[in-house]
Amino acid sequence: MEQQGNTPRKPKRAGDRIEINVNGKNYSVDVKPYDTLSRVLREELGLFGVKRGCDYGGCGACTVSIDGKAFYSCMFPVQYAVGKKVLTVEGLAKSGELNKESLSEIQYGFLENGGLQCGYCTPGIMIATNCLLDSNPNPTLGEVQEALSGNICRCTGYGRIIESIFAAAKQRREKV
Repeated sequence: MEQQGNTPRKPKRAGDRIEINVNGKNYSVDVKPYDTLSRVLREELGLFGVKRGCDYGGCGACTVSIDGKAFYSCMFPVQYAVGKKVLTVEGLAKSGELNKESLSEIQYGFLENGGLQCGYCTPGIMIATNCLLDSNPNPTLGEVQEALSGNICRCTGYGRIIESIFAAAKQRREKV
């Protein structure tokens, strides 16, 4: 491999060019047949809210919304995202900026109710919450627990997360 200084140059990845819609914006990216959506979101688009946890669909840290349904992006072939709308935690903010005034109800609910500690699981849980509240604006405790069943949090014990979700649901209902 050719080197420049002490840093090896990364070879250009040859592959198919696809168009994907992420957080309301269209992107054109080169991908390999085996590329996952999580790899492309993080490494090609710089959306680091999509966390890489287990990389086999067991923790939920990489959860994204695809056409309104929650999916593990580490298990989702990126080619299947063509023609769909992908939403990451970065897309929840109203203006695309990350300040208190532009936070979504979910982000604000987690902030105000202490629904996170280390924060690693939080983006995936927020997306799972968004999918739930989009389809059910007034969920029961059992429905919240079911919606979160694919997301593991090792810090909080889920109490504050659930409080945050109910606060977000209430705030959303009051806006309508």
